[in-house]
Amino acid sequence: MEEPNHGPGKELQHRTRVESPGKKSWHSQAYALGAVSNFVSTFLTFPIYKVVFRQQIHAVAASEAVRQLWHEGPQYFYRGIYPPLLSKTLQGTLLFGTYDSLLCSLSPVGPHSLRHRWAAGLMSGVVEAVALSPFERVQNVLQDGRKQARFPSTISILKEFNSYGLWGRLSLGYYRGFWPVLLRNSLGSALYFSFKDPIQDGLAEQGLPHWVPALVSGSVNGTITCLVLYPLIVLVANMQSHVGWQSMPSLWASAQDVWDTRGRKVFLIYRGGSLVILRSSVTWGLTTAIHDFLQRRSHSRKELKTD
Repeated sequence: MEEPNHGPGKELQHRTRVESPGKKSWHSQAYALGAVSNFVSTFLTFPIYKVVFRQQIHAVAASEAVRQLWHEGPQYFYRGIYPPLLSKTLQGTLLFGTYDSLLCSLSPVGPHSLRHRWAAGLMSGVVEAVALSPFERVQNVLQDGRKQARFPSTISILKEFNSYGLWGRLSLGYYRGFWPVLLRNSLGSALYFSFKDPIQDGLAEQGLPHWVPALVSGSVNGTITCLVLYPLIVLVANMQSHVGWQSMPSLWASAQDVWDTRGRKVFLIYRGGSLVILRSSVTWGLTTAIHDFLQRRSHSRKELKTD
């Protein structure tokens, strides 16, 4: 069991970079783990996300966003949770499994360089954006308090989108704001997977309990990635809150509107950043830690079979 010359970080590095037999079975575990962990973390952090969304749309302080939600009543507090629950559960199934598949295709033997991790993360982000952008679109319309009377439910939004022609359903309906979503998801996944393992390995060498490096690595890396891409998050939220043929500004016009409504000040664009830190820390920390725990158990079972 013990390996005196190899710390937890080196063991993880060996497993992820060299091990190719049994990779298929691990993928099935990664999909299941990602689905459950993302479902739970999304449900727990949804109130925080909704406050952040109100800040992004109305450019108000956190206290004012909370006051708005409280004034609307408890029955609306979890309004719009079903699309993110479904999308985040699907995201969990795609995130690690798709990344591992792409990484093995790019570098079947290993070790996996930064270039390989970046490319696999970038492509997995593209897959994620294509698959999940419609869910985020519906979610952002539901969470906009100005749309409650017109769109009281998910079904009402779907009926609106389906009333458009084929191209309108895509460009004005389900995939409104797709290009900033694609840029955000691809860069976010590339950054996350490029630096997740190096941070985790460095912490593991400090002799910390085996679950701490994964938790801290996921939290720190996810938070930094989210803050770097936060302007894109704000832009997506504003673009996807628009509904209708007459109220669809272009990408450049939407970006200019966000900049103008924030008084042309960067710190106002980052309003709500503190809550984003909290939500990202919890979500990515839990996801990374649970994924690492399952990966270790899978590796231990394989070692027992070979002994």
